[in-house]
Amino acid sequence: MSVIIREVTSKKELKKFIWFGINLYKDCKFAAPPLLMDDLLNLTKGKNPALDFCEAGYFLAYKNDKIVGRIAAIINPVANTTWDQKYARFGWVDFIDDDEVSKALFDTAISWSKANGMTSIHGPLGFTDFDHEGTLIDGFDKPGTLAAIYNYPYYSRHIEQYGFVKDSDWREYLITIPEEFPEKYFRIAEIVKQKYKLTALQFKSRKQVVDNYAEKIFDLLNLSYQHLYGFTKLNEKQKNFYIQLYFSFFRIDTVSIIVDEKDEVVALGIAMPSFTKALQKAKGHLFPFGWYYMLRALKKNDLVDLYLMAVHPDYQNKGVNSIMFAELMPRFAKNGYKFAESNPELESNTRMSSQWGSFENVNHKTRRVYIKNI
Repeated sequence: MSVIIREVTSKKELKKFIWFGINLYKDCKFAAPPLLMDDLLNLTKGKNPALDFCEAGYFLAYKNDKIVGRIAAIINPVANTTWDQKYARFGWVDFIDDDEVSKALFDTAISWSKANGMTSIHGPLGFTDFDHEGTLIDGFDKPGTLAAIYNYPYYSRHIEQYGFVKDSDWREYLITIPEEFPEKYFRIAEIVKQKYKLTALQFKSRKQVVDNYAEKIFDLLNLSYQHLYGFTKLNEKQKNFYIQLYFSFFRIDTVSIIVDEKDEVVALGIAMPSFTKALQKAKGHLFPFGWYYMLRALKKNDLVDLYLMAVHPDYQNKGVNSIMFAELMPRFAKNGYKFAESNPELESNTRMSSQWGSFENVNHKTRRVYIKNI
């Protein structure tokens, strides 16, 4: 039978859209499936403030009355204005290994994009830089993370045979945490702090971080990430959305915030114990036991994920990263973390990748965003 594409028009269908992406990987030991509630929040208009200005269409592919694929087509007008382009995005794309299915999905996304006046489509991307980005093209035998897509090896073949070409790559690094942080780095950190009159903050509670610095953190991210691929400035509603989404569930000893004399955030490093195993056990559900696995991951883990690192442009290449490492690395070792996994880093962002040269590391994953003129 031929493939039938149906647009998602109800909450019930949206749940099917999400569950397909989870169930496709239920037997994959490397995938880190999302929680249903998180994707529902992100994909629902009126809940995700990005959908106040983004246009989106969600589509399911059926074959023999069975769901066999999904895709989201997105237009972010803020990104298009920022980068002076007329691009659509595709994201939340998953499909069985069937050429007819993937072609039908991309045909639909492109038809929707052209009808909305776009001239190119690229992805996988989400509404913002805080959504999953890129198709995994190397590192299929490595576990996925909460922040990054895991996909089967056949995805890139389907995308490329459809006519998409590389637009940009991200690299991910696995860093070995030293059991003892070299003394010279502590000395460097102290010199940098004194030279630029910077302070590494210490916190007693998550509330203290959120109440006093969450807004400033996103102001710094807007500034320091503004030239990175596809980034768009977050508005106030989006900042509050991400603050509520991410800042209620972290360990204060895996956060480093550096401020200047005016208490403005000039650098930050935000890490979290890996949730990969917890997400695999939760199988898309926070209740009744998913929350327990997540809490356990916070307390007992040997892997920490480096979610966000940023330095104010005025302080880049001045050794400020040494302060963050001098704060975080000894804490990581004390908590029993053996390895740290970087967030995806653009291949062009050599400033970021060069900082791992001080530690034993390996580039163990690569992911790619593709583009096609339409």
